[in-house]
Amino acid sequence: MTKIVNVAVQMDHVSTINIAGDSTFAMSLEAQSRGYRLFHYTPERLSLRDGKVIATVEPMNLRDEVGNHFSLGEPERIDLSTMDVVLLRQDPPFDMAYITSTHLLERIHPKTLVVNDPAWVRNSPEKIFVTEFADLMPETLITRDAAEIRRFRDEMGDIIIKPLYGNGGAGVFHSARDDRNLSSLLEMFGQMFREPFIAQKYLPAVRAGDKRIILVDGEPVGAINRVPAEHDSRSNMHVGGRAEATELTAREKDICARIGPSLRERGFLLVGIDVIGDYMTEINVTSPTGIREVKKFGGADIAALLWDAIERKRA
Repeated sequence: MTKIVNVAVQMDHVSTINIAGDSTFAMSLEAQSRGYRLFHYTPERLSLRDGKVIATVEPMNLRDEVGNHFSLGEPERIDLSTMDVVLLRQDPPFDMAYITSTHLLERIHPKTLVVNDPAWVRNSPEKIFVTEFADLMPETLITRDAAEIRRFRDEMGDIIIKPLYGNGGAGVFHSARDDRNLSSLLEMFGQMFREPFIAQKYLPAVRAGDKRIILVDGEPVGAINRVPAEHDSRSNMHVGGRAEATELTAREKDICARIGPSLRERGFLLVGIDVIGDYMTEINVTSPTGIREVKKFGGADIAALLWDAIERKRA
């Protein structure tokens, strides 16, 4: 087995993260515990020069201490291909800056293993990839055509409307059949986004929770249930959702079994899917979260399972 020594983490700046629930922190902390050397950089410090992918990185040391969770060394400019592993972990939005990062990182993968595979991250937008499994989803429409969205709401009744490339619950709206604000909402979306929007049939089961299921190398390894606040349709924890322990249902195990082969074919070592009731709504491949919450509720140490999978992939 080829020993992993150097790990570069492409992420939002480490100073900005909330370590209590940050999966990148958990993954990096586990790497450090295994004796790997960590290097930190943000996406804007990534460059392509004369065919080489360059990054200005800082050696990183982590501590699981709130308010004192990191130290960074002196910046150094390196050829990123000298790393053994690169974790592609900055949060969306999945915009042209994000896509450009995947083009650059593709130059060094797989000799330097990039997790997740940058080409497949680029080609598997989270709200579009999931449509390959239409029978596992609620009724879904992707369009900019306001007439199509009105027709969809007339047919479905209550719907959810959200940006196609958004994240973290931002810009998610619940539009009831008798909501008179739909035209204004679509006008606002049209001014804010050049891309199509996504509309889905509203699932009342969301009041009981939106389950995040984490898969490592195509296999389910843990889950948490995220319950929305009383006056919110969104279950994302940073907008007031409450995490609680949960187990996988037979239906959820079937969903994971269906999508697992596709995840492995695309080199997705870490994925988070969202399930409401009996339906999968998203497949998150950019920077899925939930690792620390699963462990907090007595579940698996997913960071350790992930690095076991990375080591097998490097073998």
